[in-house]
Amino acid sequence: MSSSSSSSSPNNLPLKPIPGDYGWPFFGHIKDRYDYFYTQGRYDFFKTRIEKYQSTVFRTNMPPGILIPSNPKVIALLDAESFPIIFDTTKVLRRDVLDGTYMPSTAYTGGYRVCAYLDPSEPNHATLKSYFAALLASQHTKFIPLFQSSTSDMFLNLEAQLSKDGKAYFNTLSDDMSFNFAFELFCGQSPSNTKLGSKGPSLVTLWLFPQLAPQITFGLPKFLALAEDFLLHTFSYPAFLVKSPYKKLYDAFYESAASALDLAEGKFGLSREEACHNLLFVAGFNAFGGMKLLFPALIKWVASGGEELHRELRNEIRAVLKESEGKVTFAALEKMTLTKSVVYEALRIEPPVPYQYGKAKEDIVIQSHDATFEIKKGEMIFGNQNFVGKDPKVFENPEEFVAHRFAGEGEKLLKYLYWSNGRQMDDHPTAENKQCPGKDLVVLISRLILVEFFLRYDTFTVDAGTVLLGSSVTFKSLTKAS
Repeated sequence: MSSSSSSSSPNNLPLKPIPGDYGWPFFGHIKDRYDYFYTQGRYDFFKTRIEKYQSTVFRTNMPPGILIPSNPKVIALLDAESFPIIFDTTKVLRRDVLDGTYMPSTAYTGGYRVCAYLDPSEPNHATLKSYFAALLASQHTKFIPLFQSSTSDMFLNLEAQLSKDGKAYFNTLSDDMSFNFAFELFCGQSPSNTKLGSKGPSLVTLWLFPQLAPQITFGLPKFLALAEDFLLHTFSYPAFLVKSPYKKLYDAFYESAASALDLAEGKFGLSREEACHNLLFVAGFNAFGGMKLLFPALIKWVASGGEELHRELRNEIRAVLKESEGKVTFAALEKMTLTKSVVYEALRIEPPVPYQYGKAKEDIVIQSHDATFEIKKGEMIFGNQNFVGKDPKVFENPEEFVAHRFAGEGEKLLKYLYWSNGRQMDDHPTAENKQCPGKDLVVLISRLILVEFFLRYDTFTVDAGTVLLGSSVTFKSLTKAS
């Protein structure tokens, strides 16, 4: 299989017109929106179209398609062969497409278009992304001890809640831990020592909600769908609704992140104000928002492996740490083959940011496994990693969580793991691409949470479900390490 996603002279695959259409003006995207949120759901919306068109490349309206200036028409790429064209910033414009076919007002971010909305062709992108890379590099010695401290508090609270109530809702505990970790990493102190106190996670959630509301459904009964659709998916909420929580967050970061802002101002020539709005976005939207989805999904899938997987993980983790005299180091984590594979498999089957968008900068030819297609300049391209990561022509039993999938010879499959806005294998975040600057940190802390968990516990059970854009996890039982 070719690893290239586009070619001017594809490998003898037929050139076909892109199937699908956008329906009647206005009514077409309303129908697709209802299918996506209410009548079919996020997964079957795409599955039924793949079956209908017998193609993993097709035209559709991508919800929400809200009625403010927004064009919901996209070309969906739902296989591992065509999807990577989105990463080619010489051919695809990544400007203002973080949230899809709409962009929240810059009033949510102090009037600045923060780095996540910039295309690499824009001068400020390289400055900001280089700043984030330098900031993360300056903190790398803190990653492991700081995360260990954060998870230790979380596990104590988990045990206390489980003992008191007979169950423990993991998402809230994980959110608290995630915000504390992100804030202390970037600001050098616990948020409890600032005016935020323990309110940080709820303030960030309040700030995030109106920006992401067009992507959300509460799962209400269908007779309420019309009202919910109007309230959530029809227009953008004004930023003044969350002006107060955002100001509290901004003030806390501005006052606490002096060294991070000094770096931005002194080495990269950024104003402290612009740097702080960007730093808050990285910590709140990217880091906290990402971990809010990442950790419940990871725990859910590890729980699904049952006692056998738990035994294998704890045996590997404890054996490696015994060799390293109990010290959790980068070198020790690299030796944990199964632990690494489990993290990659969770990122494959439930990526925290499943959708990617971009606009063709020129006429381009892309290829799926079966055909080639021409995309015209200016057309919006959409990739869904929930399908790309389950491409049956790449992954065996793609709908199943296979803990050992990326171990041994399975490591070769990492070139088809795209969770980070780029390939897990070979691709690296640079100022010239849109790959997540915290890619390696995400993998690290995902391994760390499993290490810290299985040092303390032997096995566990959960009830799992869905909440808004991700998984919900409630612990039912927890067996301490024997």
